[in-house]
Amino acid sequence: MGLWWIIRERLPDYPVRSSLVWNSAPGALLTLPTFADSSRFMPFLLNAMGVEPRHNYTAVIYVQIGAALGPNAALYKLVRTITKSQFVDRILILWAADRPLPLKKRWPPTYHIPLHVIALGGSSRGAAASPTGQTGPEARPSISQRFLPYEEIQTDAVLSLDEDAILNTDELDFAYTVWRDFPERIVGYPARAHFWDDSKNAWGYTSKWTNYYSIVLTGAAFYHRYYNYLYTNWLSLLLLKTVQQSSNCEDILMNLLVSHVTRKPPIKVTQRKGYKDHETARSPWNDPDHFIQRQSCLNTFAAVFGYMPLIRSNLRMDPMLYRDPVSNLRKKYRQIELVGS
Repeated sequence: MGLWWIIRERLPDYPVRSSLVWNSAPGALLTLPTFADSSRFMPFLLNAMGVEPRHNYTAVIYVQIGAALGPNAALYKLVRTITKSQFVDRILILWAADRPLPLKKRWPPTYHIPLHVIALGGSSRGAAASPTGQTGPEARPSISQRFLPYEEIQTDAVLSLDEDAILNTDELDFAYTVWRDFPERIVGYPARAHFWDDSKNAWGYTSKWTNYYSIVLTGAAFYHRYYNYLYTNWLSLLLLKTVQQSSNCEDILMNLLVSHVTRKPPIKVTQRKGYKDHETARSPWNDPDHFIQRQSCLNTFAAVFGYMPLIRSNLRMDPMLYRDPVSNLRKKYRQIELVGS
């Protein structure tokens, strides 16, 4: 396979990968030259090149329920919280709900922060190309559309959020500063774990609070935008169809992809366990079949990859002086102190 790519890159008009790409992990086969014209845009090569990721982040909110938008709605509060972040570049709303898009005047003011709203395929307006290659109104929408490489995403950092996430501004800013030190990894709040179930001879998935984790859900997490491109253009069609048919597990698949590329675990920040607004009753997380589907997805993904890419970790990043008995005035992220587990 490597020899075939070397020969292909000697053809005219085909992007050529440098010796650094070929000789640095994860190697050329996971470094798609069609993504960018410079290796500095690859998250896993930044340290080798001695450069930092570009500043600021794009917040991408995936809307699946589409509850009525008002000052007390979770989505309204989330947009308002993001707007207060000192690092946000723009906000991108991916509207996959059956309900019509809210009128522009219904959204909270974002001031100098651009707000883009995109109606996805299967929503009340229009259709978009799906990662499985289908297009047009007849294409069944896929939850993987939240990971399409949208042209509106111009920053290296992507903050992926579910519409009912309840983080505060300090939590967003702290997670972003941690991500800047680990741009090749997923950095975020909700942690999950995988394990081998001897009784079923299969992989298991748990949301129980244990002394380790191997997944950080993309309902409240930062990652590099290159992984959107890799997810859409490199992953097996079988993996994407599994996500599409179940309308579930896209976050697990993204974690497997990033761990496969980096051979490193994600990073959890602070003690927060819950991250969703419990008043959002129509959330798919309340479906009893949701958890069973995720167990099945995990085993399908491992079978297609040929091994289990997920890696366990017991590391947690907290701010300096977190929960220390000192004056709050000495602490940079004071709102985090008020968050329960």
